Amino acid sequence: MRLLRSANIFLFFLVSAGLCLAQQQDSASMDEDGTARLTRVIPVPRSVSPEAQRSLAKHVTDPPQGETLAAKRVRTDAYAHSDAEAYKAIYPSKIEESTIGGVPVHAITPESGIDADRRDRVLINLHGGGFTTDSGSWTESIPIAALTHIKVIAVLYRFAPEHPFPAAVDDAVAVYRDLLKTYKPEHIVVYGASAGAILTGEFAVKLKMLNLPEPAALGIFSTTGDFSTPGDTQAVYTVTGVAGALSPPQPGRKFIGEYVGNTDPRDPGLSTLYADLQGLPPTLFLTSTRDMLLSQTTILHRAFLRAGVDARLVVFEALNHGFWYEAGLPESREANTLIAKFFLSHLGLPVQ
Repeated sequence: MRLLRSANIFLFFLVSAGLCLAQQQDSASMDEDGTARLTRVIPVPRSVSPEAQRSLAKHVTDPPQGETLAAKRVRTDAYAHSDAEAYKAIYPSKIEESTIGGVPVHAITPESGIDADRRDRVLINLHGGGFTTDSGSWTESIPIAALTHIKVIAVLYRFAPEHPFPAAVDDAVAVYRDLLKTYKPEHIVVYGASAGAILTGEFAVKLKMLNLPEPAALGIFSTTGDFSTPGDTQAVYTVTGVAGALSPPQPGRKFIGEYVGNTDPRDPGLSTLYADLQGLPPTLFLTSTRDMLLSQTTILHRAFLRAGVDARLVVFEALNHGFWYEAGLPESREANTLIAKFFLSHLGLPVQ
């Protein structure tokens, strides 16, 4: 499979099940402006699980050209529901729909119930989906609720383009304010993946601006803190890693423009990289080496470190953006276990 990658980098990838064809030769040339034109053979690494190797070798079908947002939401809802069922089979759970602070939410609890010493703790999930769909309110919540034995509140924030920034931030803050009536801030953790990871950073900055207490910890899993410029790996990888068609970053084109709307891309409330990050809670960053947001995640992680935040970064080998949505991967179980242990440790609970 040969795929073109461009912007500052043009790449041809041949992805195989581990065998490099003899007639394929690596090559490299450099334009005067620094643009690289490369041909590379990339085997599936044997350092990942057999399940991950098979996942990386799967044929990926691109979304239909000209797909409407309505159709995309139907398609996303279908696979999100399928992923949720796969996770429920591993982690039996109860899911209830309700409203907190005027915002719709899912409340996810383990089917076995919540231990008595954890009923005064709560986790808040800000789901992924590009700010236009919900691809993660179940898959990001079911395993974490089960592994921590703590209730997870998944915030069903308003979508762009109908509701661009800062609508999602306002919804997250509204839920948090309401939960503060019942839970101490040091008994709350907020986390999200992809769009939800971006939103988690924006949320923490907004709390600081409002002089509201920060939660005990944050989880930021595959993110960007800068809407003004694409990261290097956005010119290399798609949502599915090396598979699928890629629209290369172009100067002047906004990343997730539906969400950004008319806001200045360098507004510190939108792009966390430009905000005052001092005093933010301990934060776990998570990404992978074929994640389109790998470079942006590492950039924001370093900004947290420069601000003196206790920030940790875990990078998984070879896997694509949001790989933990795939319930059957051992790496997904490992990632969710790491997340759960980090949250428990910062909530003052025993880590098994």
